Amino acid sequence: MSGIKGKIKSIRGLIVEVAFTGDERPSLRDVMTLEVAPEVKLEVHSYNEDRDAMCIALVTSKLLRRGAVTVSTGTTVGVPTGARAMGRLFNAVGQPVDQLEDDLSDAPMRSIYMPANSAQVFDNKDELLETGIKVIDFFTPFVKGRKIGIVGGAGVGKTVLITEIIHNVGKDPSRLAFFAGIGERIREGAELYATLKEREMLGQTVMFYGQMNENPAMRALVGLSAATLAEYYRDEEKRDILFFVDNVYRHIQAGNELSTMMGQIPSEGGYQSTIFSDLKRLQDRLISNANGSITAIQTIYIPADDLTDPAVQEISSQIDSVIVLSRAVAEAGIRPAVDLIQTSSSLITPEIVGDRHYLLVTQVQAIMQKYDSLKNIIAIIGENELSPQDRADYQKAKKLIEFFGQAMFVTEALNGIPGVYFTREQTLSGVEEILI
Repeated sequence: MSGIKGKIKSIRGLIVEVAFTGDERPSLRDVMTLEVAPEVKLEVHSYNEDRDAMCIALVTSKLLRRGAVTVSTGTTVGVPTGARAMGRLFNAVGQPVDQLEDDLSDAPMRSIYMPANSAQVFDNKDELLETGIKVIDFFTPFVKGRKIGIVGGAGVGKTVLITEIIHNVGKDPSRLAFFAGIGERIREGAELYATLKEREMLGQTVMFYGQMNENPAMRALVGLSAATLAEYYRDEEKRDILFFVDNVYRHIQAGNELSTMMGQIPSEGGYQSTIFSDLKRLQDRLISNANGSITAIQTIYIPADDLTDPAVQEISSQIDSVIVLSRAVAEAGIRPAVDLIQTSSSLITPEIVGDRHYLLVTQVQAIMQKYDSLKNIIAIIGENELSPQDRADYQKAKKLIEFFGQAMFVTEALNGIPGVYFTREQTLSGVEEILI
């Protein structure tokens, strides 16, 4: 209900307690604003035993103080929809932040809390999406309508790799590219926007940023906001969507910060007790149906390079393919720094990729496992002491590691090395030549 007035009772960080005098109360997730400053938004999170609203401040302001009067808007956080939203840059509450003249204030709004439209079954014919990056197209091929995760610690090239994928795949005019920047560096967001603008790719792209300078409330909402607009283009305009998230771990981290502010008891690893539902709420929105597909590519930060971290394990369990970036591979000067042993995909089956591709992946994985076990032996006794077969397999593994390195288009300006695009056929043929 709109127009319900309250008064701020207490403020603890982003958590604002609002008291009401009458019997009427705003609904959960309703947005309230300050009477003197409509731009200051509060979202109703829950009610305490005194029937006071525990709200999350979406916008921090000096005007937030005890005794300030709030007014319910009767609406939830929403994003503008329609053709005019294409090519724009938004924040978590659907406000354009690209400084263009059209502020979209008169555009139709769509609540970010709409339930996922999963009633219609997606007729998935397992269509492969070629990225032009050898190691991805071989080990974790992108399949239309599925979820792919790029896992790695700080500084191993997650953002560079996802930017390269946007460059190679996002150029297809038949698909729309969505980018949700969650908790990452402001510089990286600005560089990506500039790169897409320079390459004239903004017209088929929508971007949502809730970077590390934003409060945790904005970082926790930005993924849902981006998913909401992606759903609009999927359902209303029957489009196929490429949905990029950098970084989905920060989505969980933002929820953990809010949980701490609310005084909730943490669970395993110090994360919020709602870690599963927080992630599931986002992942369930990134689905395909009879109207169109959403193919999600998500980067996943690994705290302290620990793949057993509860948040990383939770994310990995909800995606189809996991591309693992290794610090050891990065230090060896190989880009992209993909760990060929730990990288895996449930989509590598003869039915999806074909018998030829499936058998090649099986052979390469066997050789890489053997290479990993031989490394320690060679460090002690030397390569010459190996049997001829082991020595041949070890050399093949070294050639494969070198083969899967690749120059990227998005780093041309930094290192002067021209980027290269490889078709899936070229990749498979190259692997066959090494294995002969």
